[in-house]
Amino acid sequence: MTKPSPPHRSPGSGAITTLASLLGLAVPGGLLCAQVANAPLAPALSASGVLARPPSPDEHWALAFKDFDRADAAHPVLPGGVVFVGSSSIRLWSDMARQFTGWPTIVNRGFGGSELADCARHVQRLVSLYQPRLVLVYAGDNDLAAGRLPQQVLESFQSFVDGVRERQPGLPVVFISIKPSPSRAKLMPSVREANRLIRAYTATGKNLYFVDVFTPMLGPDGEPRAELFRPDALHLSPAGYALWQSVIVKSLPPDLLAAPKM
Repeated sequence: MTKPSPPHRSPGSGAITTLASLLGLAVPGGLLCAQVANAPLAPALSASGVLARPPSPDEHWALAFKDFDRADAAHPVLPGGVVFVGSSSIRLWSDMARQFTGWPTIVNRGFGGSELADCARHVQRLVSLYQPRLVLVYAGDNDLAAGRLPQQVLESFQSFVDGVRERQPGLPVVFISIKPSPSRAKLMPSVREANRLIRAYTATGKNLYFVDVFTPMLGPDGEPRAELFRPDALHLSPAGYALWQSVIVKSLPPDLLAAPKM
């Protein structure tokens, strides 16, 4: 009696099947390879079928830092400016220099997807290199979205401040509060707690400032104001950036905003 031929399996299909199982994908028959290959969150496989090593934090941001290097080479930054650092909410603030007319030189060093922990780890490259007179940081919501706790976000901010002041003792540091993004509504309790912890910390230190953009971004119903966000309900619209600029300027002492005397 002739045994039926086993079903055809393409090379590497065993590894793909295992990967599909790990990802919780139930895909029938011949559709398995195509659908797993196109899964946006599927980890990469090496030639041997083993999951590829994820990039290290330094490798992950290498391209962004190369862009910063090119910008610095084309337009060298003099000491005494103002550095904004943080996640995509800073990176996408394209008209920042125009909005803060009258301030010293504005240096935007936002890198999208970054966490506050990344800002602390790379503080020498992002801040100290420019020897600014003021630094403002916006980050933390990506940390919470990645599963970190509010206390850990506070600790990352403390590390950021410590790192900044290794090179420039007493440098004023401004934390822009974590915003109430509609797309991350489930994180709202953690956002409130992280903001509370960081506000309390800045109140105990010299030249530390907390700018509350969270509260004015809520409507009378206590919900985030939709017009302040892009359609993705995460990033800011032009109206959102205009609100941030206004709140920042009004929240900081005038002597922090004045250009340094030559």
